[in-house]
Amino acid sequence: MNFLRRRLSDSSFVANLPNGYMTDLQRPDSSTSSPASPAMERRHPQPLAASFSSPGSSLFSSFSSAMKQTSQAPSGLMEPPGPSAPIVQRPRILLVIDDAHTDWTKYFHGKKVNGEIEIRVEQAEFSELNLAAYVTGGCMVDMQVMRNGTKVVRSFKPDFILVRQHAYSMALGEDYRSLVIGLQYGGLPAVNSLYSVYNFCSKPWVFSQLIKIFHSLGPEKFPLVEQTFFPNHKPMLTAPHFPVVVKLGHAHAGMGKIKVENQHDYQDITSMVAMAKTYATTEAFIDSKYDIRIQKIGSNYKAYMRTSISGNWKANTGSAMLEQVAMTERYRLWVDSCSEMFGGLDICAVKAVHSKDGRDYIIEVMDSSMPLIGEHVEEDRQLMADLVISKMSQLLIPGGTVPSPLRPWAPQSKPAKSPGPAHMGPLLGQPQPRPPTQGGPRQTPTQPPVRSGSPSQQRLSPQGQQPLSPQSGSPQQRSPGSPQLSRASSGTSPNQASKPGAPLTSQARPPVQGRSVSQQGEESKKPAPPHPHLNKSQSLTNSLSTSDASQRGTPSEDEAKAETIRNLRKSFASLFSD
Repeated sequence: MNFLRRRLSDSSFVANLPNGYMTDLQRPDSSTSSPASPAMERRHPQPLAASFSSPGSSLFSSFSSAMKQTSQAPSGLMEPPGPSAPIVQRPRILLVIDDAHTDWTKYFHGKKVNGEIEIRVEQAEFSELNLAAYVTGGCMVDMQVMRNGTKVVRSFKPDFILVRQHAYSMALGEDYRSLVIGLQYGGLPAVNSLYSVYNFCSKPWVFSQLIKIFHSLGPEKFPLVEQTFFPNHKPMLTAPHFPVVVKLGHAHAGMGKIKVENQHDYQDITSMVAMAKTYATTEAFIDSKYDIRIQKIGSNYKAYMRTSISGNWKANTGSAMLEQVAMTERYRLWVDSCSEMFGGLDICAVKAVHSKDGRDYIIEVMDSSMPLIGEHVEEDRQLMADLVISKMSQLLIPGGTVPSPLRPWAPQSKPAKSPGPAHMGPLLGQPQPRPPTQGGPRQTPTQPPVRSGSPSQQRLSPQGQQPLSPQSGSPQQRSPGSPQLSRASSGTSPNQASKPGAPLTSQARPPVQGRSVSQQGEESKKPAPPHPHLNKSQSLTNSLSTSDASQRGTPSEDEAKAETIRNLRKSFASLFSD
């Protein structure tokens, strides 16, 4: 111990120290100083005297504790940080497009997305909305509604939309397809999808999808009514048979439908189509016994039968009797087939007519804007609310945004893997076995194999006290004044190290031709002869720099290890300063 004390107080020791070694000792003490730091010694003079009474135990205890902290940092053995404060999620805004007769707020009261995010309901009609959609900014909706005689103006960015109103109707002069385009432009998810809502703005366009299902399933499984489409009045010369039903343009609730009994009435209707400047369809009149409606809300199915009491040929006009009937497999096939059009319909209904001769005819399909009927209206609205919450939970991630091409996901950084034993380098006092060569022995008859250091290879210092890593011989890590050490440890000349074909120093050393791996392992274990220019102070300095460089990790880990080494140096300076 006295020998080390004399060596550390020698002037040659200070001259051979790396750059910045002594300046680190002048830095102010940090909050994580070691137990033997000068700051702790000034606070507790009694333990300081006890430490000087046994300098050997204090030195090695400080050294072992510092190396323990250094070895625990890259291997992930440090204590995990404390639990962070919970992040309060902003409420998700649900825009319900429906008239004021239905208050959708009560159906979403107390419901949360993923059980933790609140839902704020904004309800308005298409006529009360305006918007502006951006490529990267999403969609900003302006709402002007009347609430209890008071005009309410509000602007917000919705996260989800429930469409319960028709976006286009020729009979009422309402055309809100531009709003549907704007909502789709902003990349907003909806029930039903905005793509399907826009496609449902033309009944002949929807009927073309029924024709595809008809050709796919056949007339027995999918009995579709016979219909003829006319883009204008010019081709409407006559009908194959009478009576026929003429439908003008795109309308709802029985509007725009006319029953034509003979050819003279048909010609009069043709002139009305010319004045309307729109398309028209004709289909055979079916003397119905009752109407059938099969609806699907998510995974819930219901079937209703509606019989006219007033005697009107339109069952939805005048007085009618409504009753719920059993859900058959035939009805389920109809609504399931129709729910697959336009990318999928979460809410839809199929309307059919049952004639007096006992045959069924499918005449129409409706989307999420369908009117609710029967005694289970409240249950159906709650089913729609639960469906919307389920869709929001699937599309909206807690703490994030809606995944869409307009707002791509932020690139996820790969977690830093803790270096394994092969990347940490040899620990002090623990001899490491020689690893197998990478790719097998390399034999080149023209050029001898280049010997390069491996992180797991070791050499003993001239005194035999600390094992040295070949990496300590690199120009960045060796101490000034020992240039011969780099050549002796690496075993290569500067010319060989600069060749493009030479392997890197981090690769394993290939075996020499004519020698086995065991023989080379024995040679690597032999201590090297003492170097004439390497004293014991340099050996200790090189050992510390080697252990610090061999376990180098991420920048945060380097700072922690640098702080540990700095505290260790302060401990040495405080022990041998007197």
